[in-house]
Amino acid sequence: MSGAMMGFIIWAAVGAIIILMGIKDIFSKKAAGFWANVEQFPVNDIKGYNRATGILFILYGIIFIVLGLPILSGQNSPVILLSVLGVMLETIVLMAIYIIVITKKYRG
Repeated sequence: MSGAMMGFIIWAAVGAIIILMGIKDIFSKKAAGFWANVEQFPVNDIKGYNRATGILFILYGIIFIVLGLPILSGQNSPVILLSVLGVMLETIVLMAIYIIVITKKYRG
């Protein structure tokens, strides 16, 4: 197995873990945490909030895996910048959606 294939498998495994976190959030009974080491704000609709947060994580994980595809092109390929810059942009968009949409809608 080539190093590029092994790198993509590890990348995809991390994306799968993020997807599993989203699935866990959807079925959670208490409000899902988004930020690390921050107390959760009071939520007015826990089921809706968890569903929105879970879907956000699932979409993030799927896009994360897709952004890892340039890893398969080889070790010194310049297209790996698409992965790096794509994940950076994806993460910023994820945080913006959480703050602008989800937090405003479900804050109790």
